[in-house]
Amino acid sequence: MTRHAILVIDMLNDFANEKGALYCPGAARITKNLQELLKWARDRKAEGKDDVQIVHIQEAHREDDADFRVRPRHAVRGTWGSDFIEELYPERGEYIVPKRRHSGFAYTDLDLYLREEGIDTVVVTGVWTNVCVRSTATDALARAYKVITLSDGCDSKTEEMHEYGLKDLSIFSKVMTIDEYIDAWQKGLDPWEGGGDPENKVE
Repeated sequence: MTRHAILVIDMLNDFANEKGALYCPGAARITKNLQELLKWARDRKAEGKDDVQIVHIQEAHREDDADFRVRPRHAVRGTWGSDFIEELYPERGEYIVPKRRHSGFAYTDLDLYLREEGIDTVVVTGVWTNVCVRSTATDALARAYKVITLSDGCDSKTEEMHEYGLKDLSIFSKVMTIDEYIDAWQKGLDPWEGGGDPENKVE
């Protein structure tokens, strides 16, 4: 039986709030979509199905992180900026993975957690499509996970950045919408095998 992990990447105040240090306007466009996706996954779990897990990836830097040599100071561990936005706050039992680099796999225990849970498919969402989402998806592929990208569940600073990110992701992941993803499950199909655009192309 296939088991999926929906990774909600960096939906934090510093990225998804207008007052954030690295505000990403695209975050507002996907918040409602992700709320609907997480509600579906939580309802599924409440029904006793455990084939879809929710994992929250949280950028949480140290005070003088090397990342700040190339980007503005942001998402410092324990601060408002590193906290999750209210609309997508983790619920009890949902795993949280703090990270200090773009990829959710870089120097974290994400891979260990996924293997402990028997996850074979990683579903990427969040911000930014062309940076942290793409980096996490790339590292998932390198660890032999199947990768699904939800096109309306991730976004970037500009639409152009988002589209470039999706084009890159379509090379090695299955790109589909949230509705297509949910519809496949409801039809009893593994979304990786039986949902979305069979040609998996982003023009």
